[in-house]
Amino acid sequence: MDLRLKDKIVVITGAAGLRGSIGQTIVEELAKEGAIPVIVCRNDRGFEYEKELQDKGVDSIFVKTDLTDVAQIEKAAKIIGDKYGKIDALINNVGVNDTVSLDDSIEKFMRSLQLNLVSFFAMTKFCLPYLKKAKGNILNVGSKVALTGQGSTSGYAASKGGVLGLTREWAVDLIPFGIRSNALIIAESWTPAYENWINSLDNGDEKLQSIVKNIPLENRMTSPLEISDAVLFAISERSSHTTGQFITVDGGYVHLDRSLLSEK
Repeated sequence: MDLRLKDKIVVITGAAGLRGSIGQTIVEELAKEGAIPVIVCRNDRGFEYEKELQDKGVDSIFVKTDLTDVAQIEKAAKIIGDKYGKIDALINNVGVNDTVSLDDSIEKFMRSLQLNLVSFFAMTKFCLPYLKKAKGNILNVGSKVALTGQGSTSGYAASKGGVLGLTREWAVDLIPFGIRSNALIIAESWTPAYENWINSLDNGDEKLQSIVKNIPLENRMTSPLEISDAVLFAISERSSHTTGQFITVDGGYVHLDRSLLSEK
């Protein structure tokens, strides 16, 4: 299926993570579809990814940005707008499950909101004029934590709950401009960061098995590529009448009956 993403300007936040991370995988797959990924992230790996894309003939740029700094976000949007004149899709992907809990300070809670929620609002606000020019769309990357809770991560849970609220609010707000707004909800995904966390535990293998046995479909984690495939479809013209939706890619982790997991 042709997703008709060729030459589309797609902005992805938090996309200079480790190779094989969700953001970096989205960038790679967009380039394969002929789109022009624009990386917005604070990590200097973005310069490496930018060079790789440009060496392949992709007119991609990396805009180094601290996504907790609204002034830097506004500047990034202007840089992108000045270069391309429009934005066909904005993927708000940045997020850190930072374990800011009730035991932490109000200041830490506010910093968690700044990265995991306020950055979504600020990126969308400042990119909106360029999204309007293209009748583009917004895809917010969410988390099952917004729906299930997790424990000891109040900042992240509040942020991701807010992200889902904003997704539907923007879907309503932006109907007059033909702009769609959707969210992708992730549960357990086998990313490099997740692997590093498992490897840091004394009982890593045991912990991993306890997690995957609770994922109904095939008792395995979702791959970043499976998430990327869903993202690319959601932002494409093949999903042109889908807005205000929460798309869950999690092997049934959140919604399916727990009886499926009973020992047989």
